[in-house]
Amino acid sequence: MTIAPESRPLLPVATTPHYARGKRVAATCYWKCADQCAHPAPNVSANEYFRDVASRALSRRVMLGGMAVAAGAVVVGAEALGAEPAQAATLTGRGHGHGHGKGLSFGPIETQDRLVDDVVVPRGYEWSTIIRWGDPILPGGHAFDVTAQSEAQQKLQFGYNVDYLDILPEHPRDIRSMVETRRGRRGLLVTNHEYTNPDIMFDESYDEATKRAVQRAAHGMSVVEVVRRRTGDPWTYLRVAPKNRRVHMDTEFTIDGPVAGHDLMKTVEDPTGTTVRGTLNNCAGGTTPWGTVLSGEENWHGYFKVAGGDPRDARYGLSSSPTRYGWELDDPRFDTSNPGYENEHHRFGWVVEIDPYDPTAAPVKHTALGRFKHEGANVIVAPDKRVVAYMGDDEQFDYVYKFVSKNAMRNGHSHWARAHNKTLLSEGDLYVAKFTGDSPAAEIDGTGALPSDGAFDGTGEWLPLVVDGASAVPGMSVEEVLLFTRVAADTVGATKMDRPEDVEPNPFTGNVYVACTNNSSRGSSGREGATEPNPRNQNRDGHVVEIVEGDQTSTDFRWNLLLVAGDPSQNDSTYFSGFPADKVSPISCPDNVAFDQQGNLWISTDGQPSAIGRCDGIFRVTLTGRKRGNVEQFLSVPRSAEACGPLIDLRDEMVYVNVQHPGDDGSFAEPTSLFPDYLDAGERGPVGSWRGPRPSTVQVYKKRGRR
Repeated sequence: MTIAPESRPLLPVATTPHYARGKRVAATCYWKCADQCAHPAPNVSANEYFRDVASRALSRRVMLGGMAVAAGAVVVGAEALGAEPAQAATLTGRGHGHGHGKGLSFGPIETQDRLVDDVVVPRGYEWSTIIRWGDPILPGGHAFDVTAQSEAQQKLQFGYNVDYLDILPEHPRDIRSMVETRRGRRGLLVTNHEYTNPDIMFDESYDEATKRAVQRAAHGMSVVEVVRRRTGDPWTYLRVAPKNRRVHMDTEFTIDGPVAGHDLMKTVEDPTGTTVRGTLNNCAGGTTPWGTVLSGEENWHGYFKVAGGDPRDARYGLSSSPTRYGWELDDPRFDTSNPGYENEHHRFGWVVEIDPYDPTAAPVKHTALGRFKHEGANVIVAPDKRVVAYMGDDEQFDYVYKFVSKNAMRNGHSHWARAHNKTLLSEGDLYVAKFTGDSPAAEIDGTGALPSDGAFDGTGEWLPLVVDGASAVPGMSVEEVLLFTRVAADTVGATKMDRPEDVEPNPFTGNVYVACTNNSSRGSSGREGATEPNPRNQNRDGHVVEIVEGDQTSTDFRWNLLLVAGDPSQNDSTYFSGFPADKVSPISCPDNVAFDQQGNLWISTDGQPSAIGRCDGIFRVTLTGRKRGNVEQFLSVPRSAEACGPLIDLRDEMVYVNVQHPGDDGSFAEPTSLFPDYLDAGERGPVGSWRGPRPSTVQVYKKRGRR
């Protein structure tokens, strides 16, 4: 249902929420990532400092091949890569689309104060929820009752905090690319459930063991069939449907790739090292051209208590202290000092692949893509038909990665072709990025001021970690490189980035966009200072990197900063590819990126309430022409919430977003958000008389009179 803003009750908010260091309310940092940014970043490697390599950079003209570089210079996709415009589809391995045009028509909304508890959309649009935490999706699932939660029921209901989102067509043959998908009147909604917050999920009647069991069941993923009357209309989910599925901590996964069966993957439960129960802290993801969904296991370190003493564990932030969730009190595998479970933590931190079209198929953990804190993985098909996946490691001072499959993709969606394509991520080459700038070191002073050439840019190379089935890292085997990928990347000298989260290729131009969310520790005592690809110390607002490759399988590239984020009215170090800063929507803490059918970039944010005092939201960014760098806000999410998994469909004039952790700064007894039901006190509705937030999937569509 859609509730008019004027009819929604005002919340009795007496105090400003407590924001943790760097971003988010304190509760979100605690439950989502175990206060990751409050602890020293685990990357203490002595990688070559950027300033040490800047003096050896070639001239700007040589590096960029004469590309125009004045302030506001434009990188025009395939043309900038040396291809004629008509060759763009061949270059990127995609068909259809041209990457230009205005796309969705809307007037940018005003930025919303961080205490606003509402989804705000442009004039002429309205929003409604598709599905919420606790909605039943499997036979036997009951209507959500906050006072009668159980592990058994949660396994039959939609999970908690939602992140990656896609709505796939009824048949995989209608998937053309990441954006060229024909969604009809039936579809499959696929989403992740990243983490839980027991402080706002349960009242005082629940014992701690039950709360922990429900939370384990609320993690994972959901697949839900959805229907609508016609394209452009809002979707309704089906409570019982053949492809509905819940993936949780008891779901069996297959482990594949070079590390499968290795001694460091074996446990008393799985002496073969080839199967594992569950997936943890699933953040962003990606949809493959063959119709499967990739999901990244991100802050899995906070769920395990380890024996301690292994520096490789410390590099991932693992600790011998009791965990915040306390699952080790119920399940011995979450305390790796228990005999037989010494390797359990090695079985998490991977990219997961699930086939939404086959609810009987075991999801797969792909070890060939490396183990770290995966934000997600997004694939594109190279000219030689090999699959290339881009990934970010979401931690301060960590890295950007690329995987190139050994085998080529087969066309079509026959059973034979899909079976082959589902093996493409099982074997291939893994690389990590090294960025080199072209400006004198003295011009990168940490303030964010542009260097004299008018842009932050340079060249880069993909440093090999595993190539042709062999380790490229001295002193490490293939299995060690993939199990301890951070250590391997430290060894070869990768560039430390400001929390690289979503990394996604534009399906029309092939250019790759890296959302660096923030890094408040850059330039602090003992930590690396500003570099040209990370030009601000105490970087609270983040930035977006644009990578230009001649071929997705090549090992060198050019790069530039598309935008250096922030509120221009508060911060004079912002940059928007030369577009006037006073004409953009303020944006901070870029997290997820996506593309529409016109090739426009869309960004969702996570951390604006802390950084610029505004609710998070989703934004469109023009990539070409005289408006390159123009940022326009389309949507704002409720207070304390994060905007996740943006999905834009110009065919239907619809936008989708996952609203994660609304009201995280409250408690069960005193909620600070009533999203999405906005019930008045005493009013009975879909959740009885309970007044509290429920993470949900939201759809935005054009107003078309009475529906």
